[in-house]
Amino acid sequence: MTEISPEVLDLRLRQQAILSDFGVEALRATELLPLLQRATELCAEGMNAQFCKALEYQPTQDMLLVCAGIGWEPDCIGRAVVGADLASPAGYALKTGRPVISNHLENETRFRTPELMASHGIRRAVNVLITNREGHYGVLEVDDTREGMFGPADIAFMQGFANLLGSAIERQRSEAQLKVALERQDLLSREMSHRVKNSLAVVAGLLALQARGTDNEDVKSALADARARVEAVAQVHDQLWRQPDLTRIDVAGFLEALCEKLTETAGAHALVCRAAAVTMPADLAIPLGLFVNELVTNAIKYAYPDGHGEIRVEAVMREDGGLTVSVCDDGIGLPPGFDPLKTRASLGMRVVGNLSRQLDGTLTLRPGKGAQFELRMAPRG
Repeated sequence: MTEISPEVLDLRLRQQAILSDFGVEALRATELLPLLQRATELCAEGMNAQFCKALEYQPTQDMLLVCAGIGWEPDCIGRAVVGADLASPAGYALKTGRPVISNHLENETRFRTPELMASHGIRRAVNVLITNREGHYGVLEVDDTREGMFGPADIAFMQGFANLLGSAIERQRSEAQLKVALERQDLLSREMSHRVKNSLAVVAGLLALQARGTDNEDVKSALADARARVEAVAQVHDQLWRQPDLTRIDVAGFLEALCEKLTETAGAHALVCRAAAVTMPADLAIPLGLFVNELVTNAIKYAYPDGHGEIRVEAVMREDGGLTVSVCDDGIGLPPGFDPLKTRASLGMRVVGNLSRQLDGTLTLRPGKGAQFELRMAPRG
């Protein structure tokens, strides 16, 4: 068994510490070039070398581009290239997948010395492949102008860096592809919601044409109610696709925008919206919007016979994590014994009851002046 000198043992221990620290950096890295630059700096430090470079393979030119490095002239980084053929040390490592050590470049017969290395007086070099499941990224190379010997332990140290780089490159590329896919999905979802809104506007227009084509007042009234509900669904979709996050909605922003739209048909009524700054799953947006729309529309129609009064929409978060949504007015109130979940006199109230169940909520009437509807929604993620 060959005895290891204290100096060599200290170097190997320091290399392991450097490699361990870099592994943490590689896991946290979000940008590739700074990570490659850091790898070249630490790799040169761990091997007491003057030069180190990371080479990215350019398949269209069959060249290796110096994308990061230490010790080289500043204008080399991002511009200098070396051959990727078998006659180049780095090219040989790339094409064969095997590490390459050249301890005497001036006497080397296997490879030519690339111009970049010759101009810097490089006398020895070691190359290892940077690769992952997606393919070969390039080569990590350490160089020096001084005499000395690179050995198998140096290859093991460099290969550790190369393996960490390969994994980090694969992870970053996968994350970038996932981000593109999610952005496309988000765009498609917004486009779908926008098209639904436009299609519903067409349906509302057809209902309006049918209403104008009949003299029967009952039919006109029914068509007008149907048109109003179709337009309500369209308005909710219009607000939904404008939300910054289609997976969750900002309750305050969503309800405020919806109430602002309802104000256009509120006449002299004052529509007030107070909503907590909370989010909720986007799949609840449509039933919540329709619930508020139905009750506000009813209040506009029936709460104030003189044609003006205040209608309040509120949404507050409870201590148990659930959301309480209320629509209230100070108008003439509801008939004695009115139960919004049992009455069959109004289609609107049946719609409100169905929407309450979709929202997994409990609908009640609060005591007080006017009509005060309160929906207590169960806690949701």
